[in-house]
Amino acid sequence: MTITRRRLMTLAATVSFGVALAGAGLPQSAAHAAEDTVKIGLILPITGPFASTGAEELAGVRQYMADHGDTSAGKKIELIVKDDTGSPNETKRIAQELVTSGGADVLMGFGLTPLAFATAPIATQAKVPMVVTAAATSSITEKSPYIVRTSFATPQGAYVIGEWAAKNGINSVVTLVSDYAPGIEEQDWFIKAFEKGGGKVVEKLTVPLKNPDFAPFLQRVADNKPEAVFVFVPAGVGAQFMKQFRERGLDQSGIRLIGTGDIVDDQILNDIGDVALGIVTARDYTAAHDSEMNRKFVKDFEAANDGMRPNFMAVGGYDGMALVYHALEKTGGDTDGDRLIEAMKGMSWESPRGPISIDPETRDIVQNIYINKVERKDGQLYSVTMDTVKDVKDPAKAGK
Repeated sequence: MTITRRRLMTLAATVSFGVALAGAGLPQSAAHAAEDTVKIGLILPITGPFASTGAEELAGVRQYMADHGDTSAGKKIELIVKDDTGSPNETKRIAQELVTSGGADVLMGFGLTPLAFATAPIATQAKVPMVVTAAATSSITEKSPYIVRTSFATPQGAYVIGEWAAKNGINSVVTLVSDYAPGIEEQDWFIKAFEKGGGKVVEKLTVPLKNPDFAPFLQRVADNKPEAVFVFVPAGVGAQFMKQFRERGLDQSGIRLIGTGDIVDDQILNDIGDVALGIVTARDYTAAHDSEMNRKFVKDFEAANDGMRPNFMAVGGYDGMALVYHALEKTGGDTDGDRLIEAMKGMSWESPRGPISIDPETRDIVQNIYINKVERKDGQLYSVTMDTVKDVKDPAKAGK
């Protein structure tokens, strides 16, 4: 018989509370104090090469708690933050520890796809909800029935920008992506939409994920002379790419730069400078999103984080907490994993990025995808929305 995390914790609680009550004469209410606390294990790359993802995610989570308090359905929310440094082995170790001895009722975070993959079997065995607020490979939600995602699926933006490019006078493209699952998936879904619209992909380039040197690949782009280059790199690496793009003179070559938003991440956009002007991307969120809720979110977020601008990772964390709070309200504070997951399925709410919902069949996010163009606004660079594609499901799960 498989011993689940909940069973282990029940046994441990029975022993420890029994000893405490017998030895110290504590009142019964003290023995049940832990039942009034919901523990959320937030696992993020706080240090290491992907620390910018962790910083935005953590700030987004804390912003939701600042906005909505630290209780839901009468339960105290306890946030347990752990740094996995971007290592799958470390993520797995931390997750195992959180569900067996840390008493976590929910696991959250996962800055990269390999980190989510490493944790999925633990969520399944322990029957603990796993809220993915960053990692974006389409198949993540299929790795465990206890996974729900509030970030995005890579095919969402890739397919939309592929359609846009084909409809807006771009006939030839070179693709340049980081060589790991999300990059290959972005490339494949962009190509599928772009070629369906009549476009031609001249060459497909993949760049090593660790310590990337974009220069030789950018030279290949220049040699091919396409009308545009489609680019995907992980959040936080965009600044390095743009620096080399400018150094190779591609910003003056007439080759248009398009992508899914990572190369013009809000956290780094002002630092990139004018070379970013005119770049067109498809993304579920930018800080320039035009809504009253988002304007307040950006203002409060920047005030709480020394002026750091929220990006799509921040809003993924913000909405991850929103999902947990709403699910607890729906279950009346019951933290049983199966009940929480059922409560999350089909849930919809208003986010700083606009209306979002959780597909009850796939447990993946359904959201608007915005076509954005980098412009100067109030003295700063922003990705400003030109068009909106509403209620986009993951195309990989929608049969496109």
